[in-house]
Amino acid sequence: MSQLSYHNPFRPGAGHMPPYLAGRNVEQEEMRRLLQQTVITENMVLTGLRGVGKTVLLETFKPLAIQSGWLWANADLSESVSVTEEALAIRILTDIALFAAPLLVREEKQVALGFTSEERVIRQPLNFSILKQYYDSTPGLVADKLKAVLEFVWELLPKHVVKGAVFAYDEAQNMTDHAARNQYPLSVLLEVFQSIQRKGVPFMLVMTGLPTLFPKLVEARTYAERMFHIVFLKPLDEEATKEAILKPVEDTRCQIKFSSEAVDAVWSLSRGYPHFIQFVCKEIFDAWLIKIANNEVPSIPQDEIILKLDTNFFSGRWAKATDRQRDLLHVVSSLDGCDSEFTVQEVVAQSKRALSKPFTSSHVNQMLMVLIDLGLIYKNRFGRYSLAVPLMSGFIRRQYPEDGN
Repeated sequence: MSQLSYHNPFRPGAGHMPPYLAGRNVEQEEMRRLLQQTVITENMVLTGLRGVGKTVLLETFKPLAIQSGWLWANADLSESVSVTEEALAIRILTDIALFAAPLLVREEKQVALGFTSEERVIRQPLNFSILKQYYDSTPGLVADKLKAVLEFVWELLPKHVVKGAVFAYDEAQNMTDHAARNQYPLSVLLEVFQSIQRKGVPFMLVMTGLPTLFPKLVEARTYAERMFHIVFLKPLDEEATKEAILKPVEDTRCQIKFSSEAVDAVWSLSRGYPHFIQFVCKEIFDAWLIKIANNEVPSIPQDEIILKLDTNFFSGRWAKATDRQRDLLHVVSSLDGCDSEFTVQEVVAQSKRALSKPFTSSHVNQMLMVLIDLGLIYKNRFGRYSLAVPLMSGFIRRQYPEDGN
């Protein structure tokens, strides 16, 4: 068998299912617990930094729900869904139609014309067109119409087969209200599900997004903090990272094996972030295949991997910042707690030590708000901030080699 015949099992693409899902048993058990509800009192927000595996984990929830007798609808909440309340309504109606059409049938009795008067039953799948007609014919606001549709659908679902339905929405941090345009799609979404759940309709929300998601939900509706169980997805620990590296190459046909030194190198470069684990392992695997094919001794191309990671993952985000904003991020990257959280006061104090033109508190506050909008910083609790991109601090320090880092 050729040395190059075994394909690379690692998949660093956005949302791609890894060859082995490591270290997420606790989160899956949380989902199983929520699926035991008969009356929905808890929905789920799955949050965390980019590259931590939110989309992949959400995909693993689907078979858990289906095996437990739940219907499943999922979609990305793109910015277009958040433009108007009507766009949100179309999204939800579409999701209902996808799972409802095979199960739900509208029956109409008609009298057949002929020599004898016969009654016949016309059975028609409850498709999007019918749902939209029901929605349009219901009086009231968008929220009223959606509540009516969801209650109508639940009444028709076969209860002996279906326990409920999960509406799973990825990239939910894109949802927002637009007071200037008198459009409140996020508020409508929360109001609709809170209302039908109080009436006993077991339709559950599972929303994934960046750490800015939950504060948005609470800002839109204060009762959101009582609607959701928050699962903050953290990087894998060292043992789970080892499993994510070694399990995919256990196949006897795979002639690439990772030594303990290679595992340590992947851990050092990825720090347990699933996307980075997949990225680094794929690069090492490809490099080793070439080395073996050329009868060379395999080695870890660490500098090349870091350069490629900087170019592919960090540079685009770094390009969004002005020079002065980069100075602030550089100050943040030099803090002891830069990879966890920091305060305005810590940034101001560090800037006095590091910069000839230090920042004032008001300046830092203003710039942090801009950097939050750029997706480089997020506010994780009162007075505390964090870098929104994993491992960004190392990239920033690499842009300032004169610091000796």
